[in-house]
Amino acid sequence: MRVVVVGSGVIGLLTAVECVRAGAQVDLVEQGTIPSPTAASHDVHRVVRTLHRGDPRLTLAAAGLHEEWVEVERRLGGRFYHRTGVLTVTTDLNAELAQLSEAGATVRVLTGPELPDRYPQLRLTPAQQAILEPAAGTVLADRALQAAARWLRGHPAVRTHPHSRVVELAEARVRLADGGVLAGDSVVVAAGPWSRELLPAGLAAGLSLKRQSMLSYTPGSFPGAWSRSPAVLGLGSTGDAWLMPPVAGTPVRLSAASACRTVSELSDRQTPLPWRNHLVRRFNSLLSAFEPLAVTGTSEGYYLTDDSGQGPVLAQLHEGVWAFAACGGMSFKFGPVLARALADRALGRQPRFTGLTWVDLPHRLADRQVRA
Repeated sequence: MRVVVVGSGVIGLLTAVECVRAGAQVDLVEQGTIPSPTAASHDVHRVVRTLHRGDPRLTLAAAGLHEEWVEVERRLGGRFYHRTGVLTVTTDLNAELAQLSEAGATVRVLTGPELPDRYPQLRLTPAQQAILEPAAGTVLADRALQAAARWLRGHPAVRTHPHSRVVELAEARVRLADGGVLAGDSVVVAAGPWSRELLPAGLAAGLSLKRQSMLSYTPGSFPGAWSRSPAVLGLGSTGDAWLMPPVAGTPVRLSAASACRTVSELSDRQTPLPWRNHLVRRFNSLLSAFEPLAVTGTSEGYYLTDDSGQGPVLAQLHEGVWAFAACGGMSFKFGPVLARALADRALGRQPRFTGLTWVDLPHRLADRQVRA
């Protein structure tokens, strides 16, 4: 079979890898370079964790993701997955421990003076509680995408088409902006925030474009604590702030849900000063000895969400044409299993449900039949 994959973010690249491993020939199409630096998944860090607060089904589905990423790293080569651990500050300890117990995760509860003593770089108090997942990890996202692209470029069954913008989808083929046509037995569209341009109007209207601001931070204080830091979630009175630790020479990354907003279109990637200042103010109250001058950079990310709240959307647009859209902020960690299931769809096989199942996540991954 020949499969046309549109998009070179994490879902597109790993789907292409899975199709090739199954014996298919692949045309990988991207409107920019491969991998795309403007993909929703092209970033410094992504966290892989089991606990998803308030969501037992998602927690259960995430239980095997650490091993999935270890296998992806082994297959592609390179070093991009690091077991940094993940610390989640919680206000609902018993319920979240129950979720993790059902998922079979090994965790450690930190309470009392141990929490601020162990993480002096954070403004935590003995009254707070947190759950540490020591086996959880951090993916150096841009390095993972480079490794996948390198693997695909080196495979004889793959043809890459960078700087080729898809403008129309039809049954098992795509039309490019230059008038060219790529045909296959099936098509998988994983174009991230650009997906709306290729979807039927009725489906696209139900998707919202989000823009997220992030800070890069290189602290001078608490160097030992920062070097041992896990990823940290649940910071702040609303529990919406998070940080990614310094890994293999990368800076600390700081952001919060409060720095995410709905926008009308994809535009520049320069962080507006008010949003930079917003995050500086937030983390001035969340980090010990916060140093505004240690903010060494900013970045902007875009992604689609489903307005119905169901999460990522898998839509069949034509016979043999599948689109994975509205990836939200959770798809990267599930990339290996999502790619495997998408490849199965493209190859006409019953999707395998290793680690992540449509049944386990009916409200997160809606399988929608949409006829153009």
